[in-house]
Amino acid sequence: MAAPIITTRAEAARVLAASLLGDGTDRWRHSAGVAERAGALAVRLGLDEDLLVAAAWLHDVGYAAPLIETGFHPIDGARHLTREGWPARVAGLVAHHSGARFVAEVRGLAAELSEFPDERSIVADVLTYADQTVGPRGDRVDPEARYAEMLLRHGPCSFNALADPGRRPHLRAVAARVEALLAATYSERRKVVSASR
Repeated sequence: MAAPIITTRAEAARVLAASLLGDGTDRWRHSAGVAERAGALAVRLGLDEDLLVAAAWLHDVGYAAPLIETGFHPIDGARHLTREGWPARVAGLVAHHSGARFVAEVRGLAAELSEFPDERSIVADVLTYADQTVGPRGDRVDPEARYAEMLLRHGPCSFNALADPGRRPHLRAVAARVEALLAATYSERRKVVSASR
């Protein structure tokens, strides 16, 4: 039987994520949920769905044991993607997702993180928002609940906890920006529907 032909970055990313994270694991379920959420948000906001879904599938591949170099999954994943020839933009989105710069700083890995472009765009915001609204097993969650669960899971002495003073306000600002865009999009659609009556 011939292997399926992969025609999009998102499909290629799903295949790579499955090979590295293992289909059926919690990490896989989380990544699948983030990919689904990112795709829906991309469509709703008129963003590049293929790019966003690819980055969503790949955002946690740095947790895969064979890829661990620094022990910080955004960098380890982005380095692997770069070696495998993925576009710099995808590697940058993976490297910088969910306020990684704040955790990299407390880990002493800011220089390593700076190897990758940090676009600080709505695309990056939507990837982070998708990640922060999907729980560890792929379920939809509130961003505040997700963040609280992550801090509890990692512990009060973790690098995540040490990065909290900068990272939490950043993630709240990202959520506010994305939610404002979603609300504006909803409002525009209502106006169009009302005008067409």
